[in-house]
Amino acid sequence: MRSGLTESPLNPLPPVIWLLALPAIASEALFALGRAGFIGGAEGVGMRLSAIRLTAFPPELAQRVWTLGALDLDQLYRAFSFSFVHVSLMHALFVVVFTLALGNMISQSFRPWAMLALFFGSALGGALIYAAIVPWLGVRAAPLIGGYPAVYGFVGAFTFLLWTRLAAQNANRMRAFVLIGILLSFQLVFGLVFGGTGPGWIAEIAGFACGFALSFLLVDGGARRALAQIRQR
Repeated sequence: MRSGLTESPLNPLPPVIWLLALPAIASEALFALGRAGFIGGAEGVGMRLSAIRLTAFPPELAQRVWTLGALDLDQLYRAFSFSFVHVSLMHALFVVVFTLALGNMISQSFRPWAMLALFFGSALGGALIYAAIVPWLGVRAAPLIGGYPAVYGFVGAFTFLLWTRLAAQNANRMRAFVLIGILLSFQLVFGLVFGGTGPGWIAEIAGFACGFALSFLLVDGGARRALAQIRQR
């Protein structure tokens, strides 16, 4: 038998990537079963709304810490849970696809524990920056829900890896930021066409910035790579 004939045609994903994607997949499966009436009884149709209320990250949670020094310990789980519940199937689908695709690409340079730190660090950083900036815009600070801040953190890590690679080749480093530019442009057009744009983009851009910054610490040799490129300028 020729070598390679028994190999899977699909590139296997690291377990840590599935660990990050499966909660969103499982929640959507439960919501679908609830809508179909298989679970939850009369309350099954409203399972998504109930889950959003239970897991969303309200900016007031962070603002109370800064202004009053009041930390609601029983609500801290929201800093992690909001990334796994989404407002619609399409919302979840985009997050899962980007988590799997980008996570698979950058996991070659990050250890499993670093992938977890990158995902949750970007999500939490995006949420905190969102809570800090939104009051200054004079808009209603809606609770934050969905995995986009964490996914944009993966985009930031991918951008970091491309940035260091281009720098090593003495190429234009700004090309590394093409992906984030395309994503933001697509999101802007999508929002203008279908509506629903809100201040959530603040958390997403902040998640990107956090992912890029955390890569200096989390990627193997990240700080050394960056320092070497700075010295070459």
